[in-house]
Amino acid sequence: MKEQSINIIYTELESVDELDVADTYLLAKAAEASNNAYAPYSAFQVGAALLLENGEIVCGNNQENAAYPSGLCAERVAMFAASALYPGVAFKTIAITAKSKNFAINYPVSPCGACRQVMAEYENKGKKPMRIILKGENGKIFVIQNVSGLLPFAFGSSDLGPDQK
Repeated sequence: MKEQSINIIYTELESVDELDVADTYLLAKAAEASNNAYAPYSAFQVGAALLLENGEIVCGNNQENAAYPSGLCAERVAMFAASALYPGVAFKTIAITAKSKNFAINYPVSPCGACRQVMAEYENKGKKPMRIILKGENGKIFVIQNVSGLLPFAFGSSDLGPDQK
């Protein structure tokens, strides 16, 4: 038996002032997208902005449905739309943020497991790492350099180990 460990490296920023202009813009687009979320049940509005290798930005927001779990997360809305609109174009960076009508979100919002798996699939398909920028309404920002930082043992996503992407 051999015990192993995984070290996940991410950058923690205190404010958007520490981001470069492109990442600040992408995060602003994600926040803007959250305004149009359809979240009548949770009042938890998530926005995602996805920068593609061709320079296009595709946004998405969560879409709830009374017949849970028929809704869809903001991240998957953005990724599926990007793949439909720009087939074969790799994803470069995704920014994700959220707000709530019921409480302040003072921590970076992280994608659910299903979204992480879809992110891993598209990262593998694009053959390039996808950066992830996570933020709540206020507080710190996390920047992760690739999807294995969120999902080190993704199902069928790659033959590469978590330290090789």
